[in-house]
Amino acid sequence: MAKGSGRAKAAGGKGGSKQVIATNRKARHNYSIIELFEAGVSLQGTEVKSLRLGQASLADAFATIDDGEVWLRNLYIPEYQHGSWTNHEPRRNRKLLLHRQQIDRLVGKIRDGNLALMPLSLYFSEGKVKVELALARGKRAYDKRQDMAQRDAQREVVRELGRRAKGMA
Repeated sequence: MAKGSGRAKAAGGKGGSKQVIATNRKARHNYSIIELFEAGVSLQGTEVKSLRLGQASLADAFATIDDGEVWLRNLYIPEYQHGSWTNHEPRRNRKLLLHRQQIDRLVGKIRDGNLALMPLSLYFSEGKVKVELALARGKRAYDKRQDMAQRDAQREVVRELGRRAKGMA
């Protein structure tokens, strides 16, 4: 067997690619994203096996900072079906791995600006489970309507440009 081939590449190895497991689409709709962070997730063995099967839900998930540690709450990872008594709890709190300076910056920004930490996506990066966290501010109803109107206008512009391009060709 050639050197460097094997499991590491199959699981998203040295290529730098991301294998997305789950996304939180509601977070982008309900929150204005201010800043993005990548954090590692501290998991048990059966949780990783369940995630490799592509099973997870970020629908109700959020992150909190307690005693200088960042925790991901309400992330749903179903029990691994081939697990035994070693199986995990599906909605347990999971510790996020960030540098101390990043945590201190987050604490300051959350305290000052009435912001929240929302997970946007869960993915494998070089064989390790990572979560993309967003420092976000909640949107009001009129903000959501404004965003929808902008999207509709942009869609209409693209549609019109497509029609004109077909008419000229």
